[in-house]
Amino acid sequence: MNVAPYIEPWLQGTYTDVPAAGRAVLHALDLALDDITKWTAGLTDAEVHSAPLGLTTIAYHLRHIARSTDRILTYAEGGQLSAEQLAALKAESTGEESLAELIAEVEVSFTNAEARVRELATADLNTPRFVGRKQLPTTIGGALIHVADHTQRHVGQIVTTAKVLKADRQ
Repeated sequence: MNVAPYIEPWLQGTYTDVPAAGRAVLHALDLALDDITKWTAGLTDAEVHSAPLGLTTIAYHLRHIARSTDRILTYAEGGQLSAEQLAALKAESTGEESLAELIAEVEVSFTNAEARVRELATADLNTPRFVGRKQLPTTIGGALIHVADHTQRHVGQIVTTAKVLKADRQ
């Protein structure tokens, strides 16, 4: 059986209508979803909520990716977190969702993020923004890039934990 080689999102010619920085963020989110889907395939719901070798659970990383994307984009837009976002932040460490439900949360988050990234990518990326109660300084561009790098960091943790879980089966 011939299987077409995987082509990473940034090489697929997508989002050509989005300025370069925003396009890179959208490609990073697409790659994240591809990797999440690939590496969590075949895991049970129990495994997704387990912490092998003391690693953080995949469930936590999936919740965190979805919810932090929303929070970071809120800061990029010049806003502060709502009561709902703060409650979701506090609930990231707990939950019994299935793997399918967790991936669906990520998918919805990334779908919502696309329109926001498209809008932000047309702004002056050097526009100052402020994060959190301490109002730490960043820029629209800094926040956009952080969406990508922060997401990829947590995807790396998901991949590592998934590999440990699958190795434990052997």
